[in-house]
Amino acid sequence: MSHASKAAEFNKDEAKVNWHDKALWYVREKRDKSAHNVQGWEYLRQLGSSIKANVLSNLDEYLVQFENNAKKNGVQVHWASNAEEHNNIINSILDKHHAKKVVKSKSMLTEECHLNPFLESKGIEVVDTDLGERIVQLAEEPPSHIVLPAIHKTKEDVDELFQEHLGTKPSGGNPEYLVAEARKHLRDKFLKADAAITGVNFAVADTGGVVVCTNEGNADMGVHLSKVHIACMGIEKIIPKEKHLGVFLRLLARSATGQPITTYSSHFNKASEGKEMHIVIVDNGRTEQLSREDFRASLHCIRCGACMNTCPIYRRSGGHSYDYTIPGPIGSILSPGKDLKKHSSLPFASTLCGSCSNVCPVKINIHEQLYKWRQVIVKEEKQPVIKKTILKTAGVVLSKPGLYNMAGKSARFMLKYAPKAMIYNKLNAWGKARDLPEVKNDNFDDWYKKRKKNG
Repeated sequence: MSHASKAAEFNKDEAKVNWHDKALWYVREKRDKSAHNVQGWEYLRQLGSSIKANVLSNLDEYLVQFENNAKKNGVQVHWASNAEEHNNIINSILDKHHAKKVVKSKSMLTEECHLNPFLESKGIEVVDTDLGERIVQLAEEPPSHIVLPAIHKTKEDVDELFQEHLGTKPSGGNPEYLVAEARKHLRDKFLKADAAITGVNFAVADTGGVVVCTNEGNADMGVHLSKVHIACMGIEKIIPKEKHLGVFLRLLARSATGQPITTYSSHFNKASEGKEMHIVIVDNGRTEQLSREDFRASLHCIRCGACMNTCPIYRRSGGHSYDYTIPGPIGSILSPGKDLKKHSSLPFASTLCGSCSNVCPVKINIHEQLYKWRQVIVKEEKQPVIKKTILKTAGVVLSKPGLYNMAGKSARFMLKYAPKAMIYNKLNAWGKARDLPEVKNDNFDDWYKKRKKNG
C-alpha cells in the first residue's frame, strides 16, 4: 500500500487525527521556546552540522580509532555489514552466556534490523523497557515515532492495553496509576534479566566510549543489573571527541522534546568488574547512502524527531503510514535508498514547505533531498498513466501564457457556474476532503491591468 492509502486508514478517526496533530505541534512549540533561550542557537546548529560532515568525510579513520580505544577499555567490538549479521552476532553473545531473558532500551537500529522477532524465534524473551516502546510491544505494533513511539495511542488506549496484558484495574486512563503499574511490571523484568541491550546515541572516537540518552533511566537500570551489556550502533553515530558532546547534547533534547538536556545522558566506557561489554557496529546500507552525493547529509541525523513534530503531513497521517522504521520527513529520504520500489511514494508525502529543514538541529536539507528523490523516482519507477498525462498537460499549459490564461478563465467559469457534481468527481482528489475556493473576482492580471488603466 502507498503512503496515501495507509494515511487514509489513519484519517478515518478524525478526532484522533486532530488529537495527534495537536499533541505533536505542542512538542514543536516546546522545541521553539527552548531553542530561543539558547544564545547562539543557529551557530550551535551549524557547528553540529560541520562536525557531522567532518565525520562522514573521515569515517573510516574515526571508526578504527573508536574500535582501538574501545578495545583498550576491555570492550569487545563486532562488525556487521547488514541486519542478518547484526542479529546473528547478538544471538551468539547471548547463546555464549545462556541468556534467555533480555531487557532492551530504545534502539531504532534494532528495530531496523528486526532484532526482537529474530531473538524470540530462538526462544529468548526480549522486553522493551522504554515505556512507549513497551506499550507498542504489548500492542504488537512498531513504533510510530522515533522519540515518542506510542504517540498514536491515547491514555485510554493504554489503560485498555494494560488491563489486557498486565492485569491492571480500569482507571479511565489515569497516567499516574498506569506509570506506577508499568514501573512494577518492568522492575521485575530488570531483576530477572540475563543481558541488557542498548542503542547508542553517540560513540566517541577518542575515548572508545558510548553515550545513551534516556528520560527514564531504563538503559542504566538494565546495564547495571545485567552481567552482559550489548550496545548496538550505526556507523554514523561516531563523533570525534568527548568535548563535542557539549554541542550535540544541547541540540538533541531541545530539538526532541524542548528539554535543556535528557534526564539521563549515560556514559558507558567499559564493563564493571566481572561483567562484559560488547559493541556491535553496523553498516546495513549506510555506506551506500554515504556514496550518494545528494543524500549523504541524511546521515547527519541524530534521531531527535523534530522534523516529524513539525511536518503537516506526518502529524495528520501517523507514523505507521510510512511503513518504515524511521517515519516522517527524514525517513522519507532514508527509505528509498533501502528499497526504491517499496518506498517510492514517501518523498511525495511532503508539501516541500521546508519546515523540517528549518528545525533540524544538524541542518539537513531535508526538503531539498525529498525533491531530489522525486526526480530519481520519476525516472526510475514507472508512474501511473493518469499522473503522467496530467503532469505532461500541466507542463504544456504552464509553459504557454496564452494557454494558461485561457485555462484560468475556463476554470473560474466552471467554479462559478458548473454543477457541483461535475467539479467534485473522481478526478478531483483534492475535493474529496475539502471545497475548492469560491471565485469572487477576476484573476490578478485582469485586476492589475484595470488598476493601471484607472491610474
